[in-house]
Amino acid sequence: MAKPVTLVTFVLPSMLGHWGSGATEVRVFAVADSAEASPTLGAALHTLRRTHPTLERRLCDEYGGIRRHISMFVCGENARRLGGLSCALPPGAEVYVMPAL
Repeated sequence: MAKPVTLVTFVLPSMLGHWGSGATEVRVFAVADSAEASPTLGAALHTLRRTHPTLERRLCDEYGGIRRHISMFVCGENARRLGGLSCALPPGAEVYVMPAL
């Protein structure tokens, strides 16, 4: 069976735009770990690491987690409250990236 895939749009603040090739939106595909699982925020960041490595380094720490001074919102909810990197992403998910307040 094929693994589920979803297109994820990272919406960036203008101060991070130049790390994303000058764009304020970066689209990547998130692939689930197995046929029964859903694509996760961690899977989307893994793809981002390959396509936009300098941007990914600004969002994630050296251990692969979300940096403390960065907040990510998935469908209007803080990703940390939804399970962090294991947060399941619905089809066409938008992840808003914001500096933590």
